[in-house]
Amino acid sequence: MSSPQAPGPAAPELRIRPVEAADLGQVIAIDAEVTGLEKTDYWYELFHRYGGGRSRQRLFLIAETGDDIQGFIIGEVRDWEFGSAPCGWVFGLNVRPSARLAGVGARMLEAVCDGFRHAGVTKVRTLLARDNSLVLSFFRSQGMMAAPFIPLEMDLD
Repeated sequence: MSSPQAPGPAAPELRIRPVEAADLGQVIAIDAEVTGLEKTDYWYELFHRYGGGRSRQRLFLIAETGDDIQGFIIGEVRDWEFGSAPCGWVFGLNVRPSARLAGVGARMLEAVCDGFRHAGVTKVRTLLARDNSLVLSFFRSQGMMAAPFIPLEMDLD
């Protein structure tokens, strides 16, 4: 007869909060791990525009457990797209690969949507590459579907 094992230490709780300057090293590392590109200047510029919780219109949030950042999400309220009503736009989302399938992305999306609601908007949108099946699957699992807009592009060279 075996005796029951004592429970191990509890896993640190996931916390969603506004990004701080000290978080940028881990944000850059997560993005580089996922994309294969280290874009340090880009992330510092985004922090200056969206970081620190300075605006209801712009949100840059991180998900952390203890001292480890597990993911980030960035969005803003936009009201300039060819006559569309103001809405929330998510334009950056990444979760550390080792933290996927633990609800991190869903919790961050919920938090950013709460921020959008607080800013007075009732819709959220995003734009992603058609062949990015991982992110497409995530957003669809959260209830997002095709929007009534058509993205257009052209080469500049």
